[in-house]
Amino acid sequence: MLTGQTLLYFIYVLAAASVILAVESLYVSYSARRVRLGIINRRLKRLGEEGPAEQTLQGLLRERGLSSTGDYLFGAIGLNRLYTQSGTTGNPILFAVIFVLAGLVVGLVATLVFNLPMIVGFIAFFVVGFVLPLLVLRRARNKRILKFARQLPDALDMIVRSLKAGHPTSVAISLVSREMPDPIGTEFGIVSDEITFGLSLEQAVRKLSERVGFDGLHLLSVSLSIQSKTGGNLTEILANLSGVLRERQKLRMKIKALTAEGRVSAWIISLFPVVMFLILLITAPSYYGTVWNNPLILPAFTIFGGWALLGDFIMYRMVNFDI
Repeated sequence: MLTGQTLLYFIYVLAAASVILAVESLYVSYSARRVRLGIINRRLKRLGEEGPAEQTLQGLLRERGLSSTGDYLFGAIGLNRLYTQSGTTGNPILFAVIFVLAGLVVGLVATLVFNLPMIVGFIAFFVVGFVLPLLVLRRARNKRILKFARQLPDALDMIVRSLKAGHPTSVAISLVSREMPDPIGTEFGIVSDEITFGLSLEQAVRKLSERVGFDGLHLLSVSLSIQSKTGGNLTEILANLSGVLRERQKLRMKIKALTAEGRVSAWIISLFPVVMFLILLITAPSYYGTVWNNPLILPAFTIFGGWALLGDFIMYRMVNFDI
């Protein structure tokens, strides 16, 4: 039998889950509407709304946490770089404030509503307000880089075909910005606009590499730098680079398939004790007795939780590595 307090906790969990599902449904509906409108990429949408290319370029850079010249705005370069490379659009300060306020609400609810110790509320505030946004940005950056890596060989092939047809490099890059979806469509559109407004191809590609964070773009930047100084067949260079990136992508997918068992095992081993603990806590609140009043319980949870996280990190590094 569930006690009244346990039932109250269960109702709180259901309410939180309902809010999350409602937000997710709104996001899915908004995403579906964007797909129906047939928007190829964000840059083309803003060009249609704002008109002047220079104003659009500055708007695209500002919403990514960059200045009008494409440089980082904030002194915390690492955080600024993470925000830019994640592809998140909007005001970075507002993004941070939302998570801090959410962490404050969660901490107050844990302390005042659930009567948990103050240290638990502080930990909840710290995790939601500071750790969670970093994890969200890192996950968004990794997903964006993977998508960009899949698109880049096709974009280079498109540039090669355009160059073979006799078009200049700026026109070939502009073709990619018009024909390919995000993230590569908008990013190459920014490169095309920067070249139009005075930057060299080498400088524009170097800024592109900083905005995206994909190491394949560093190879592209180095190749263009060498070609501009020593000469050579740019079409052949880009074609070879496209082939190299495709082979790296194949190798990365093969490694992902071979390490799938290790990754699934890590998830199961890590989540099993947490899930069992929550099940016992909900179905049999008195199962652990008065153990919560023992002064050793918090250090024990901290030590063994740290060991568990260390083990997860080691398993993660074993199945994730650069090629």
